[in-house]
Amino acid sequence: MNKKLLCAALLGGLSIAQVASAQDFDDRWYITGAAGMNIQDNDRGTRNAPFGAIGLGKFLNKNWSLDGELNYQNPKFDDNQDANWSQYGISLDLRRHFVTDGRNWNPYILMGLGYQRSEEEYLLPSVLSPGNRKDGNLAAKVGVGIQGDLGRVGIRTELAYRADFDDSSVAAPKEDWFGDVLASVGIVIPLGPEPVAAVAPPPAVEVGCADKDDDGDGVNNCDDKCPGSQAGQTIGPDGCAVPVTIDLKGVNFDFDKATLRPDAVSILNEAAEILKRYPDLKVEVAGHTDLCGKDEYNQKLSERRAKAAYDYLTSNGVDAGRLTGPVGYGESRPLESTPQTFPACKSEKNRRTELNVQN
Repeated sequence: MNKKLLCAALLGGLSIAQVASAQDFDDRWYITGAAGMNIQDNDRGTRNAPFGAIGLGKFLNKNWSLDGELNYQNPKFDDNQDANWSQYGISLDLRRHFVTDGRNWNPYILMGLGYQRSEEEYLLPSVLSPGNRKDGNLAAKVGVGIQGDLGRVGIRTELAYRADFDDSSVAAPKEDWFGDVLASVGIVIPLGPEPVAAVAPPPAVEVGCADKDDDGDGVNNCDDKCPGSQAGQTIGPDGCAVPVTIDLKGVNFDFDKATLRPDAVSILNEAAEILKRYPDLKVEVAGHTDLCGKDEYNQKLSERRAKAAYDYLTSNGVDAGRLTGPVGYGESRPLESTPQTFPACKSEKNRRTELNVQN
């Protein structure tokens, strides 16, 4: 009979634990409840009886848990079932869980130490019968079990041996201690909200020079040959500042003249508005001539043309501090090559002024 009860309890708990998910480390407090069969030591002369237990516990880490547990059982004597014999107690149980990731159940062993109190009725040859013994004593426990996790609750199936150091038994006066077997199935109910798993930080991404642009000029550090570019500069593909020329197309001059024509005035007005719109832009005002005439004469003529444009811009609201010059380049920078013989040398495109960006 005892073997059948043991097998039924263990197999019942095992079948439930096998459908449970793997136990993860959860540091919440939990309450436990268990029910099972207390298989009594035969020397007591008592029958086997069901028992119940309730407890409070906590996982100390992934593999160890500690529970405090109250238990109660009320077996009857074999010879006199009207006489009462009951027992209740408290124990502190340490469990070592053998956790394997990905497994839906985990075995454990347990060691416990506690206190058991017995209440025993016995017959007296007097009118005072029955007598009543109440006594408490130390108890120790060892056992094995299986624990699984059903999500919101866990489940345990357990087989334990409890040594009850009761040396005052009236029914068995020659015994100093008794050994009982406890087979049970229980639940584990965590308290509080489920802990949120910590999110691992994203792996550090190594950033190379191709991903950096320290001077913010739009050219990565690997390709940047001029890492000290200044804001507002026009930057080439190598990261270096490149000269930019604003050709004032239409600001041309009559042959051998430095006087602004009406059509040139309207273009210079637009240039003045652009310079006002971009106050950080600095430009050089340059004048040019065609290839006709002597170099010395053309140099002076180009300077007069540059000054005509310079004076017009400053008189129309452009700060002179933003203008370099006026500078004359004579016939040294033609836009189109022409013979130097007259009249083929007369190129209107070469008779011009330019604004050369300086930053």
